[in-house]
Amino acid sequence: MKTLTAIGFISILGLTLTTAANANEVPETVMQEVYREVQTPYKYGVVLKPEEGKMLDGPNVFRFGDAWYMMYIMFDKNGYETYLAKSADLLHWEPQGKILPYGASHTWDCWQADGGPSLFTVEWGGANTIQQFDGKYWMTYLGGYKKGYETDPLAIGVAWTKDPTKIGPWTRYNRNPVLAPWHEDARVFERTTLYKSYVVWDRDETLGAPFVIFYNGKSKFPDGRNRGECIGMAISKDMLNWTRYGEDSVVTNGDPEKSLGISGDPMVVKIGKVWVMFYFGAFWEPKNGSAFDTFACSYDLAHWTKWKGEPLIRPSEPWDKQYAHKPWVIRHNGVTYHWYCAVGDQGRVLALATSRDMRGQ
Repeated sequence: MKTLTAIGFISILGLTLTTAANANEVPETVMQEVYREVQTPYKYGVVLKPEEGKMLDGPNVFRFGDAWYMMYIMFDKNGYETYLAKSADLLHWEPQGKILPYGASHTWDCWQADGGPSLFTVEWGGANTIQQFDGKYWMTYLGGYKKGYETDPLAIGVAWTKDPTKIGPWTRYNRNPVLAPWHEDARVFERTTLYKSYVVWDRDETLGAPFVIFYNGKSKFPDGRNRGECIGMAISKDMLNWTRYGEDSVVTNGDPEKSLGISGDPMVVKIGKVWVMFYFGAFWEPKNGSAFDTFACSYDLAHWTKWKGEPLIRPSEPWDKQYAHKPWVIRHNGVTYHWYCAVGDQGRVLALATSRDMRGQ
């Protein structure tokens, strides 16, 4: 594994800053600069609502051709399925249809199919597209064989398509899940359920392989209480065969003796020389509300320094008064866009916050 081993200089956001003596730790000065770059203080409001009696979750936005697309999930009292919406301006969205339905009867993913795009371009403010590998566009998804809202156990599967804008089922990898809590090499933090995943294409192969997947996993204490959710990682050379990386999680918050709460739904980009992981926290920082969005930074994808300041998003409006969480953050034409799942007086919906006031547009 390649790591930085000496004091050096990096250039981020137009400034030259000295790295810490511990090359695995991102200095506070850099963390502050990242925060100023990615903060989104203006809440635009709700951008997508579900049909009556259903709930939306997990916005994932990318550009394809001359339009913007959002992969998202809908819960219908049985489980999750994945849908696609389209936009010309990142503000107004029109649902297009379903792209990952429930799996076939009696399969490992017959009642849960929560997908998100893989291989999103990592350069901050860049193309904001998804990349092809082996002639295909890829997604990883949370799957399960039990009905209900995120009913344990859940695992991670893989699917692909030739056209990510086409409405219709993506092709599933017709084997057991690629990562599961019951696998022999599952670590302590992930032995009950695996949740949302995000795959980075690291062309430098910093960790020894081009594809790095981040995901949150859950485990339990010996007495059956939930231990909480933490973010871990695995690597792959072909998007299908994955090797868990490291002996434990890489982002953890909360009290390990009581409950870790939730650190989940990672999304990773690169700003200058710094990797930035957006993720949500829940139930471990009461002053920020029940659920909120924050970030961590890294130089090598394996060691992460957590932001300890104000969250990027937290409950503040009627539509997100309960939860404001599950981030997807991009930079486009000088504006930072932050989509998230909002839970409040309109149910579970998808909302947007921005770095510049976009209301009225």
